[in-house]
Amino acid sequence: MKVTKVKTYLYHGHFNWLLVKLETDEGIEGWGEATTQASERATQAHVHTIGDNYLVGKDPRQIELHVSTLLRNTYWKPSFVIYSAISGLEMAMWDIFGKSLNVPVYTLLGGACRPRLKMYHNGWWFGAKSYDDYARLARDMADQGARALKFDPMQGMDTFIDTTELNRTVEAIKLVREAVGDSVELMIDVHGRLSPDNSIRLAKAVEPYRPYWWEEPIPTDASLDDLALVARSINIPVVAGERIYTRWGFRDLFEKRAAAIINPDIAHQGGILETKKIADMAHAYYISVNPHDASGPVLTAASIQLEAAIPNFLIHEFFSIDIPFYEEVLKEKFPVITDNNYIQLPTKPGLGIEIDEAALSKRPYKYADLGAFWATHDDWREATDRK
Repeated sequence: MKVTKVKTYLYHGHFNWLLVKLETDEGIEGWGEATTQASERATQAHVHTIGDNYLVGKDPRQIELHVSTLLRNTYWKPSFVIYSAISGLEMAMWDIFGKSLNVPVYTLLGGACRPRLKMYHNGWWFGAKSYDDYARLARDMADQGARALKFDPMQGMDTFIDTTELNRTVEAIKLVREAVGDSVELMIDVHGRLSPDNSIRLAKAVEPYRPYWWEEPIPTDASLDDLALVARSINIPVVAGERIYTRWGFRDLFEKRAAAIINPDIAHQGGILETKKIADMAHAYYISVNPHDASGPVLTAASIQLEAAIPNFLIHEFFSIDIPFYEEVLKEKFPVITDNNYIQLPTKPGLGIEIDEAALSKRPYKYADLGAFWATHDDWREATDRK
């Protein structure tokens, strides 16, 4: 089997999705995803640079060989764009491999460890116009059966915060906890906003409301020693890793005990197999894995395949606000979510989804300004409306 063509598609969901398609001389097609939330066009160009010039003409089932070769051949220390481009191609290779053997990818990764996946909801809070709205929207999700909710109540905050900002965030989390009761887990995403001292100060202030975790507590360019300091100083599990790449990037995090949970993003790590290697390393340190999944349906499908096969999987991230987009580009309903908020494992071969290629042209690329994360509520809402 040989790769004959590489195709890419940009589709604007709540972010811009960059989907990758590989065609082969045996008629088997594979889909991958290289969504970055910010650098899709640069990544798209690199997918074709390495796909057209290296992968075309080669057997896509030799995944380990191709990924290790592409990483080596970058020559320079690989960048976020390079890792993401390789990841999109790698997912598509796994899709082809599974389809060629008529089995799901998780079977090729060692088999499923569980028949379904625990999940939490993200994105439900995007429509909030005030902190009271967080409570109302959270209550609506709980009434619909959600058992775990993640949110960022810190719009407008940056590295250094004052007491007013701290108290405002504490009140927002308190309101959400009161709205959903004690049976719903609450995950707090700091989005790398705060200095170590401020992150510690705020985490200690919200500990009475039992956050399930404290995600990305400090800026991504801070040292792992700073991250480890936060982890040691608070009584909430720290989550980190969505902006760390490959097993070499995670090694020091594990050794410094800088997080209790990691959230590597398959679309940036080098793909499914590299993320499994990271998960296996984490298991040796008793660290659980919650793959970051804020992108399109192919990444969700790849995440589900990996999560099924790793013993230290914790919980799946899902943006229910994306369901209308999924329905537009997928030929069948996906994912299948049970009444008690679990995701059923797919049984179809490969990644388990079928893309309607023609539908990918319905929502063309739009620039997304991630600066909205640091805007006030009013500025953030206006930026969201412009999308």
